[in-house]
Amino acid sequence: MSWLLHERPLCLGGRRALPRARRRRGASFYGTWLVSDAEESPHLSLGKVEGELYIACAEYDELAPPPMVDELRILFQRAGSPGEIELYPGVHHGFAFPERWCYDKPAAERHWERLIALYRRHLG
Repeated sequence: MSWLLHERPLCLGGRRALPRARRRRGASFYGTWLVSDAEESPHLSLGKVEGELYIACAEYDELAPPPMVDELRILFQRAGSPGEIELYPGVHHGFAFPERWCYDKPAAERHWERLIALYRRHLG
């Protein structure tokens, strides 16, 4: 089984994880610009994904604003993509990094719980 996990301080990983998750499982935490007009916009790959996806977004995120997350959720459902998009209320982009000003311990713990649950479902 192949896994794609992108959670980097620069948060560009979500844009890379979705297009590459066709037969893999993937997780994106506060990925940036997941819906755009670009020819290679990550949302364009949703209908091709067979593996489970987990996409976590922060409520306050200029790089993944709520209207974009809403649009992504609609496109995700329309494509029949397996998995979930979760909006973490009251937190900012980068909330899971203890070194950042916006660190939110309860949200960070939930983020790890969700990722570990994804692993357990597929790795046993």
